[in-house]
Amino acid sequence: MPKRKAAIAVGGVAALGAAALLLPNANASQDNDQASGAAGTAKTLKAADASNLAAQLQKALGDALAGSYYDSGKQQLVVNVVNGDKNVVVQAQKAGAAVRQVANSTAELKAAARTLKTKATMPGTAWAVDPRTDKVVVTADSTVTGAKWDRLESTVRGLGADMATLKKSAGTFKTFVSGGDAIFSQVQGGQVRCSLGFNVTASDGSPAFLTAGHCGVAAKDWSDSQNGQPVATVDQATFPGNDFSLVKYNDAATQTPSEVNVGNGQTVQIKQAADATVGSTVFRMGSTTGLHNGQVTGLDATVNFQSETDPGGVDTVNGLIQTNVCAEAGDSGGSLFTQDGGAIGLTSGGSGDCTSGGETFFQPVTAALQATGATLGDGGNGAGAGAGDQAGTADPSASAGDQAGAGDQAGAGDQAGAGDQAGAGDQAGAGDQAGAGDQAGAGDQAGGDQIGGGADPSAAAGDQSGADQSGADQSGADQSGAADQSGAGAGTGHESGAGSGHGGSSRR
Repeated sequence: MPKRKAAIAVGGVAALGAAALLLPNANASQDNDQASGAAGTAKTLKAADASNLAAQLQKALGDALAGSYYDSGKQQLVVNVVNGDKNVVVQAQKAGAAVRQVANSTAELKAAARTLKTKATMPGTAWAVDPRTDKVVVTADSTVTGAKWDRLESTVRGLGADMATLKKSAGTFKTFVSGGDAIFSQVQGGQVRCSLGFNVTASDGSPAFLTAGHCGVAAKDWSDSQNGQPVATVDQATFPGNDFSLVKYNDAATQTPSEVNVGNGQTVQIKQAADATVGSTVFRMGSTTGLHNGQVTGLDATVNFQSETDPGGVDTVNGLIQTNVCAEAGDSGGSLFTQDGGAIGLTSGGSGDCTSGGETFFQPVTAALQATGATLGDGGNGAGAGAGDQAGTADPSASAGDQAGAGDQAGAGDQAGAGDQAGAGDQAGAGDQAGAGDQAGAGDQAGGDQIGGGADPSAAAGDQSGADQSGADQSGADQSGAADQSGAGAGTGHESGAGSGHGGSSRR
């Protein structure tokens, strides 16, 4: 890999999907009582401004707030308040938020989550606070049946209908193993593939990138091509508990443009790390399924994956962002971001696919940066890594019909198309995972109907082929890391795809 190019653009970057959801109110919240009865006049805010305001109010008012969310239909930040605390109401209204009276305080919602941790920590369960309903939403995947389901149902019922709700997911919670611009590692028993999330600068000034933690514990040395020499080495990796890795480029002269490659020569400039806000629209880039968008549905989520090293154990990850953005095997480690360039998360895992939908979970970027001491980008070297070849745009919606075989993206030409990359079956312990070969090569993914529109990343990728990579058969357990790998050995299939911080892939 040329030392000037940190953009690990893979040939055949997955095409973006069919329907372009570029309207301001796309995926607006469906909660009927959003902001109902809100007192005062709330400001009209963009999602990013609402997120910043939410963070400011949280810092100022703490647990006096019972959560907040973005009403994308009204373009307002709504904050929940218990017992009509006048001081809190006045401050929130003066700041420009709408105020809603709710029954459950932050302390009560946290207590409910602790009860779930004690009584319902089992593979296939997840829970997160949904401020739109003022409840803890508990989700069980298809593996939670019989006595386990009864135990979970009883626990949720014990919390009370006004405190928690239980829903069933048709899929299976697992880490995802394919992705956007891919990176590879050879380990005992096969090959690991992951996706790069965002380029960063390490605390010592070294060029680096963030990806999923389960990728970092599965393999140490990473290449930008399937059988290429290592170009980056894991510096820090955390999984389970959290799910992030800091991987340093071996060549200190490597440039690390702060952008996400959304295909077709289009990039989204990443300007800053941002916290997620429930109700806001976000975009995910991955090599398996391309660019998709959806909404943040919960924060501080806990997910219990089947352990990848102990058949009877659980790999629990906390503090995640929950969304309804689809993802499939191979999207692990990829970028979750906002239309205006806010880096939000790294794909961790979930259930479902881009045909039927599902739940997906992301490691917050802000937490990963704080823990590793890294900073986003290279301090303004945005044109590096061959980014000059990609028409940088402020928006990820560029049609990706011709992303397939992104050979025209710098460095992509010499990388095997995603479909050509070694099947996940070759990955250590990933025998059950649908081989990446099953995943329609990115080149096969339809994207021709994606609308052009360099101004927006929302072109949904629902019709991209690659749906046959059923996440279901890629159980996290199968993605066991190589025996000589440290940590929980998170799935070997995980991708950390990358080009210049380009769209990553999620661990599904």
